[in-house]
Amino acid sequence: MPEPVSLEARLAIAKPDIEKAFIAHPVKVFTRSDLEAILDEQRDFWRLGEASTAIFLKFLLQEGVIQKVIFEFPSRKMIRYVYGNPSPYSIILSLRPEGYFSHYTAIYLHELTEQVPRTVYLNAEQSPKPRQGAIIRQDLIDRAFKRPQRKTSFIAPFGDQEVVLLNGMHAGRLGVIEIESSSGEILPVTGLERTLIDITVRPDYSGGVFEVLKAFRAAQGRFSVNRLTAMLLKMNFAYPYHQAIGFYLDRVGGYKKSAVDLLRKFEIKYDFYLAYQMKDMSYSKEWRLFFPKGF
Repeated sequence: MPEPVSLEARLAIAKPDIEKAFIAHPVKVFTRSDLEAILDEQRDFWRLGEASTAIFLKFLLQEGVIQKVIFEFPSRKMIRYVYGNPSPYSIILSLRPEGYFSHYTAIYLHELTEQVPRTVYLNAEQSPKPRQGAIIRQDLIDRAFKRPQRKTSFIAPFGDQEVVLLNGMHAGRLGVIEIESSSGEILPVTGLERTLIDITVRPDYSGGVFEVLKAFRAAQGRFSVNRLTAMLLKMNFAYPYHQAIGFYLDRVGGYKKSAVDLLRKFEIKYDFYLAYQMKDMSYSKEWRLFFPKGF
């Protein structure tokens, strides 16, 4: 009677079929539970009846079939397993599959900057919450913008980059589109109008106000100010970001007066700020806006 074949031997025998399965799989970035599902689906065909997920995973890593990627966020560790050479964007998107790229990453993907940002921003919207009417007073605005911009601490190194996971307000993926990257992959990213709004609201996630101004300049002729203002109304911000957007359009120059006038139709009731915690400031009377001196 022949001796039973060991699990190690059966794994070695199954290796070519295992690799074929990964080659054919439409996804190249996996969680542990994804790999467990693949093993359960193919267990009988590969003759790996009693193989645990841990043993299967150890074999895949030892044989170099997949690679392990660890994201060390401050409050938790997130692990992904990759087959082949998926792009960094694909690996990062697997952390929040329902998310989309935004802010400085969107600026870069839309080719609105000559910089190559070392930080990748992935935005996953919060669940819908009842919105209460915000109390807005001049003293509250002044106090808020004298402080630093609130920033997430959910940041992890990733090779020579870092990943920032944002929990943005619920907007129903308003203005999110899919674009083809330079490597040919399809990526979810904020469209031009949404990007210009987001970077105005959070300039520190966008390279700062000078990079934001460059983005408005580079986007000229590529987006609709009408769509932007409609989107701004839908997002219903408490703060008057229309004053900052109108200021950027004016500062760039070249935008039609009729387009800039769409922002002037909004109520200009308060003094506002282009960025948080500015030291030396100038003031635009037209837009009632403080901005960095020399801007």
